[in-house]
Amino acid sequence: MTIRRPRPFLTAAISGALVLGALAGCSTAAADSTSGTGTTSTTTISEVATTVDDALADNEDYTELAALADETWDTADETEVSLDGDSATVSGDGATADGSTVTISAPGTYRISGTLDDGQIVVTSEADGLVRLVLDGADITSSTGSAIAVTQADDVSVVLADGSSNSLTDAETYTDTSDDAPNAALFSADSMVVSGTGSLAVTGRSNDGIASKDGLVIAGGDITVTAVDDGVRGKDFLVVTDGTLDVDAADDGLKADNEDGTNDDGETVGYAALLGGAVTVAAGDDGVHAESDLVIDGATVTVTESVEGIEGAHILVASGTVDVTSSDDGFNAAGGTSTTTETTTGETATADDTATSDQAADAAPEPPADGEMPEGGEPPASGTMPEGEPPQGGGGGGMPGEAAGDFSLVITGGDVTVDAGGDGLDSNGTLTVSGGDVTVFGPSDGGNGTLDSAGALTVDGGTLLAVGTSSMLQTPGDGSEGWVAATFDTLAAGTELTVVDASGTTVAEVTLTKDTQSVVLAAPDVTSGETYTVQADGEDLTTATAGESPATTGR
Repeated sequence: MTIRRPRPFLTAAISGALVLGALAGCSTAAADSTSGTGTTSTTTISEVATTVDDALADNEDYTELAALADETWDTADETEVSLDGDSATVSGDGATADGSTVTISAPGTYRISGTLDDGQIVVTSEADGLVRLVLDGADITSSTGSAIAVTQADDVSVVLADGSSNSLTDAETYTDTSDDAPNAALFSADSMVVSGTGSLAVTGRSNDGIASKDGLVIAGGDITVTAVDDGVRGKDFLVVTDGTLDVDAADDGLKADNEDGTNDDGETVGYAALLGGAVTVAAGDDGVHAESDLVIDGATVTVTESVEGIEGAHILVASGTVDVTSSDDGFNAAGGTSTTTETTTGETATADDTATSDQAADAAPEPPADGEMPEGGEPPASGTMPEGEPPQGGGGGGMPGEAAGDFSLVITGGDVTVDAGGDGLDSNGTLTVSGGDVTVFGPSDGGNGTLDSAGALTVDGGTLLAVGTSSMLQTPGDGSEGWVAATFDTLAAGTELTVVDASGTTVAEVTLTKDTQSVVLAAPDVTSGETYTVQADGEDLTTATAGESPATTGR
């Protein structure tokens, strides 16, 4: 097997708390607790989901909404909405025009074409039934709010007509800024699906590009979104099943942001699923963010710019192609669940497990002055570990005292590449690779790790090649396939790093994209106990025994 890819303090800790190396995931819950000298740490842990069906089983159903994209209709029943500069005309039932504002008040199919220089399409349908908006060469700009604002409807289907080019641009400042007011260029207060084979350019000049305060499905179309806040946002869920989606957002690129956990029926909300199509994101914050589950299966996902690349409480990559570039964590399995500890004095302390760079920075203590001891007393005696246990793995990883929460990062298939300035693959719970081809270009300097799991790190299938800093080096733990790890003096970007076995056969090779001091390789071709040589540009650099963590780190 050959790998060649020449392309280019984040978790909360409680002082004295034990590290809980337990399972994390997104299915049936079970309570686990650990205790040690003077400290008890309790975290609710769930069973890890390793299939898409299991991962989505408890989530609010998106399939009925997605199915609306496949419905056909009689064009003879359409209502024609013609836009013309500063006015509009309506031919048919269910809609009225008042100057440059078109109001749709009943279920039905509305074909919209023409240009509004300054106007809106407003949907206020109280009756049960689908409102279908067929955009057929529609160009709508508003100076007062959303270009299309669905304030009430049963369900909404936006269809991009075959061969059509459409654009929606909202106001820079909205007239109505109340809490429940529309806040996106294409906005729906109810569930919405976007489909078709035409194109749509969306510009969010005030807030989001496309947003639903319920569920949102992208099922087709060639869609480009530019937004000063979030690019594409669904509250209860955001699902992409097909089409091409290109997002440039100042905040999050794609986002499912319901923080309630469950709806009134007990179904999980705040989840994202990329199940097809091609998604490209440049984001000022998270590339793709979900409050709960985040599933990638069959989609091509490219995050060209982000702080956190892919972030959710429980992340599953089952298939597809994922390429992430981030200034902080590439993948980050984290959320708002807290870990509570009881101290020897009986006091209770709670640490938020949300792992975001700004929160970590806010919580980080000031560094000690040169020559002074850090606050907290004497360091542990030489050769001893601080109170607590390290994350489950062959060595390193995580911060001392970091408790594993109910979070999981699972990769069971696909082609995954990460280029991260912070942690490459980061989980505040468990991290599992059981299939696929995973390459991680981690950070070049200390304070972060190429692999960082607060709980168990297991590689029991597929291939994982991780290169980066030697700081916080973590290696696979019990139950993993063969793996080899080595540290060495810094190699410069552009170096060809190769791992060969005792017979000189290349097991893996990669062109480094940044300065690197370590390599971790887990693959079916690696045999525990055998010796492997790491080469730099064809010259022997160091040797390592498979299954043994490096005794020292190189800089």
